[in-house]
Amino acid sequence: MKIGIVGLPNVGKSTLFNSITKAGAECANYPFCTIEPNIGVVAVPDERVEKLAEIYKPQKITHAVVEFVDIAGLVKGASKGEGLGNKFLSHIREVDSIIQVVRCFENSNIVHVEGNINPIRDIETINLELIFADLETIDKRLEKTKKLLKADQKYQFEIDTLEKVKKILEEGKCARVLSYTEEEKEVLKESFLLTLKPILYVANISEEEIETAEENENVQKVRAYAQKEGANVIPLCVKIEEELSCLEKKDKQEMLEALGLKESGLDKLIKASYHLLGLISFLTAGEPEVRAWTIRRGTKAPVAAGKIHSDIERGFIKAEIIAFTDFIKAGGSMTQAKEKGLVRSEGKDYIMQDGDIALFRFNV
Repeated sequence: MKIGIVGLPNVGKSTLFNSITKAGAECANYPFCTIEPNIGVVAVPDERVEKLAEIYKPQKITHAVVEFVDIAGLVKGASKGEGLGNKFLSHIREVDSIIQVVRCFENSNIVHVEGNINPIRDIETINLELIFADLETIDKRLEKTKKLLKADQKYQFEIDTLEKVKKILEEGKCARVLSYTEEEKEVLKESFLLTLKPILYVANISEEEIETAEENENVQKVRAYAQKEGANVIPLCVKIEEELSCLEKKDKQEMLEALGLKESGLDKLIKASYHLLGLISFLTAGEPEVRAWTIRRGTKAPVAAGKIHSDIERGFIKAEIIAFTDFIKAGGSMTQAKEKGLVRSEGKDYIMQDGDIALFRFNV
């Protein structure tokens, strides 16, 4: 699962990417993996994994991971191939969701590509290029589908769905602002629309505004814009996050305390990115390994078991489940948890919940 980081030049996009990959590797003891110069795999900070590791003292600790892609910069006309437009569009088609970095700070030493700070204009510059690209995709598919309609009326639903999206795109809005039925989602899945991808906005603020981020007028504008799409906004100072990402754990904690922060903005961002993808984690714990396993929200127990090994899914009998919070309430003891009736036996139809500690019973 990939998340693409996008933004105009000089907004802090690449600095954020570099900070994320450093911090992600450091905080979770996960070896930073460079697949390409612009792709990094980072661990998702999870206090539950750390707590289980304290209890079990395992030989190995494995966090869930997310893949971030630093996508080539964008300029006006990208949808027509301007600048690195074609590269930008091809890379963004390959990701599952988007983080858009928006500059919300003033600094005369860092030139803005448009000459002044205007976060909504910047957001719309990128979104409009994606909208233009999606309109081209929709028009091509409509042309093809209307020809098929002559032979079979079943294509009318597909045409109606595409026309629905085209209308909102022509209004200058992203496809994600609409709600869709499961049938409509199936139709649109084949088009790989850019503006249908889930999005998270990062409002890049100055060092002086860390404690008063929500009072920043530009942050408020970004938040108001994002609400129309049902999107989240995370204000953070990319410059500070870059400094934090280079520190050892103890020094990092001291700096956070000095800044009056409980956790870094990057930790918040990585967690939010994980959930943006519709992902959750279930946990397994023991002396050999404490591990967070990644599954999609709504996954049933046998499929989750298959993440560990296909044989477990094939021979699934039941899952012994306890919520992480219940496990901690029971003193971190599975024996006490069972005595208190907190461990449940779940069958094939059980839908896994975030933070479930699971033991799968199977027979092959």
